[in-house]
This record gives sequence, structure tokens and C-alpha cells, in this order.
Amino acid sequence: MTMFDRPIPGQSLTDTPRNAPYERPPEVVDPEKALQIHLARLTDPDIMEDAIYFLEIGIDLVTLVEGILRSAVMAGIHTVDVSLIIAPVIHEYIKTTADALGIEYEEGFDNKEARKQRTYARNATLAERKMQKMGIEPKATARQIEESSIEQEPEMMMQEEKPAGLMARRA
Repeated sequence: MTMFDRPIPGQSLTDTPRNAPYERPPEVVDPEKALQIHLARLTDPDIMEDAIYFLEIGIDLVTLVEGILRSAVMAGIHTVDVSLIIAPVIHEYIKTTADALGIEYEEGFDNKEARKQRTYARNATLAERKMQKMGIEPKATARQIEESSIEQEPEMMMQEEKPAGLMARRA
């Protein structure tokens, strides 16, 4: 895509109204029928194989389900509201299939900050094990580092900030 392959400003105002599928009424308004459509597609081995592939390469399950439902909205099959209603069922269907196949995947509900901390702790533990295998004794284990950082946090939070600035009183 080059710099000039973009729509001209105002082009959407000159296009034919209701030209895109999502601008027209949806094909299905009943959530149960929309769910049947999605589950029928997911029972196709090729489609489920693609879904499992995306889970294997690191796409989390929530993102995968959102992508499936968003593409159905863009195709005019159902509305965003119906997507929100049927998303948990599709999520569980794909999750159950992945669990049955023994696929490791991220569900997508994790807190990113907690995931960073787990990754750091896991890497620190692995580094400690490698050092021990090489005969180097680490100064502090990863668990000791983690415990000391947990103990220091409340102390840091207890310290009051002293007022600073032009209007601050000096004692």
C-alpha cells in the first residue's frame, strides 16, 4: 500500500448509501439463529483447524472470538448486540475443543501487568537454575527478590510526600 492508495477525504459522502453489508439490516436478528450459524461454521474441520492454528501461534481466545464475531458483523450477518450475546458460548466452544486437543493457549482475560510479573518471575527462576547448573551460586534467589520487593512496597506507600512548591510551608 502506497501513500496514495487511501480514500480521498469526503469520499464516503459521495458513495452510494447502504453500499456496505453492515450498512443494511442484518440477515439474522435472533441470537439463537446467529449462534447456530457460527457453530455450524466452527464444526467445519478446516475452519476449526484455522482457529486452533491461531491459538497455537499466540493469539488469545478472546481476540479470536472477537475477530470471528466482528467479521460476521462486517459481512452483515448479525449486529454487534447479537455478537455480545453469543460471544461467551462461542468462547466456550472453542475453548472446549482446544482443551480436548491438548492445545496450550492464552484465554485473554489476564491482567497484562500481572502477566509481566509472572514472566519476570519465571525468567528469574530459569536464570537462577542455569546459574546453579553452571556452578555459580546466585546472591539471591528469585523468590527472595520477589519477597523483598513485596515487603518494600508497603513501606514505600506509607511514606508521606512532603509538600513542595512556592506555597508550601516550611517547618
